[in-house]
Amino acid sequence: MAGKATKPALHAELGVGELSARSCVAVSALHFYESKGLIHSLRTAGNQRRYPRDVLRRVAVIKAAQRLGLPLATIREALDSLPDNRTPTAADWRRFSAAWRAELDDRIEHLLRLRDQLDGCIGCGCLSLKECPLRNPGDVAAREGRGSRLLDPGE
Repeated sequence: MAGKATKPALHAELGVGELSARSCVAVSALHFYESKGLIHSLRTAGNQRRYPRDVLRRVAVIKAAQRLGLPLATIREALDSLPDNRTPTAADWRRFSAAWRAELDDRIEHLLRLRDQLDGCIGCGCLSLKECPLRNPGDVAAREGRGSRLLDPGE
């Protein structure tokens, strides 16, 4: 078989560098995901991390959810709902996205409200905490007493 090209052997597990290259996620981020329980590795006799190939899909789900602006705690909660840390399926993704839709709709509504009120402060430069429609609409802070507090007009 002298003229035949051979394919590289498919390893059942990926090293952290290979997982990083295949997922386009930095090694440090993969270590962080692992520390947060989002992905799991096995250890070799030499204490090197080895990731099952299906971790690629988990990383893809994590990255997609992060692009939506979801916090890692929310993503972990979804992944933890899978039995035995199995790989998310298309059906799992549909279930996750349906559960996240209300949270995303709330964020979109909040951002639209902020965007629509933003022009009230352009040019004034004062950002008065007493009258600013973004930080203290209707001077609600005065009703809550003296002292500083975090104001969020969307809540």
